[in-house]
Amino acid sequence: MNARTEPAEAEPATPARPPVVREFLLVAGLFLVYKFGRQLVAGHTGEAFRDAHDVWRLERWLGLPGEGTVQSLLLHGDALAEVANTYYATVHFPATLAFLVWLYLRRPAHYVWARRVLAALTAAALLLHLVFPLAPPRMLAATGLVDTARVYGPSVYGPPQTDHLSNQFAAMPSLHFGWALMLAIGLIVATRSRWRWLWLLHPLLTLLVIVGTANHYWLDAIAAGVLLGLALTLIHAPRSTATTAGRGPRALLPAEEPPVLVGAGR
Repeated sequence: MNARTEPAEAEPATPARPPVVREFLLVAGLFLVYKFGRQLVAGHTGEAFRDAHDVWRLERWLGLPGEGTVQSLLLHGDALAEVANTYYATVHFPATLAFLVWLYLRRPAHYVWARRVLAALTAAALLLHLVFPLAPPRMLAATGLVDTARVYGPSVYGPPQTDHLSNQFAAMPSLHFGWALMLAIGLIVATRSRWRWLWLLHPLLTLLVIVGTANHYWLDAIAAGVLLGLALTLIHAPRSTATTAGRGPRALLPAEEPPVLVGAGR
């Protein structure tokens, strides 16, 4: 008798992409809430500078290296400082947007996960900005640091008294670093290339830029890393399969059984 093969379970389809219009409105809405929410503490100048002195003293007490160690590397020539300022001004949002668009198109399940993590991180950052306004080190005379954007350009900020488009007293946590770190983690989790670990160079370079340009303290990046770690603990990444990681045929999961051959050998 010919062997009869029972039909195997159907392969799971590629996870459906969320509606693009809904996602656009959701991401844009979250950005606007964060952008305008930061303005609620924009005028807390005295508190922001008191907190800045506290952060600076805490870093010295902890024995962290001075931010000037990194900045001294940028001040050997105008060109390097300009490149760092340009990176700070232009890479942050486009890189994060490109990351989300790529995940949306190629890894829908990972896109939903990454969007949720970024939203949680950003919401936590907004809350910290509201309760802990912080002047960046470029504004604090005690640091002895140079405002590289003002001296060498380009700068995304105007004078704090007249800059109504941004809150310059929202240094902690650094979303420049937090988003860059999530970008690297997201691409490492969602892909299987042997070179994927090189994405960690992006948050590393971002860290050197934000510190070297005196826009952030070391503790701003540490705070962002802690908040991101909490978000990743609460919001779990999807399991990688052929449809989510771009690899070959899907391996059988431990709980699955291979197709049963009925009548084989008769």
